[in-house]
Amino acid sequence: MSYELTGKLVAKYETVQRTETFKTREFAVEKSDDIGGRTILNYVKFQCVQDKTAIVDRVNIGDDIKVYFNIKGSKWEKEGKTNYITNLDAWRIEQILSNAGSSAPHGDFNESLDSFTASSPDAVDDLPF
Repeated sequence: MSYELTGKLVAKYETVQRTETFKTREFAVEKSDDIGGRTILNYVKFQCVQDKTAIVDRVNIGDDIKVYFNIKGSKWEKEGKTNYITNLDAWRIEQILSNAGSSAPHGDFNESLDSFTASSPDAVDDLPF
C-alpha cells in the first residue's frame, strides 16, 4: 500500500553505501497540522533506497514537497531480544509550487511541457480522454 505526505523539506543527508550492493539516503520533512486552533509540528524522517536515492537531489531545503512512500517493517532478533524496525521508504517526491497551487513531479520525466505543442492551431486532438 502506498501513502503520501505533504510538508517542508528540512534536512537531507548524504547517500550511505550499506553493503557492496545496497545504498540508502535519508531526508526529513516538517509537517504542520492545525488541531483545535493550535499548529502542531511533526518531523518525519524518510529513507530512499538503491536507484531512488537521487530523487532528493531535485528539491532544496525549504521547498514544500509531497512524498510518496511505502511503510516497511521488519523483525530483528539478537541475543534473545526482539526489536521491530519501521522504515518509511520514499519512492517519489514532487515539489509543490506555491504560486500555482499545484505540484510538479521530479524524477519521472525530463522534457518540459513546452516541447509538447500542436503542429498547427487547427490540429485535431484524437486522444480518447
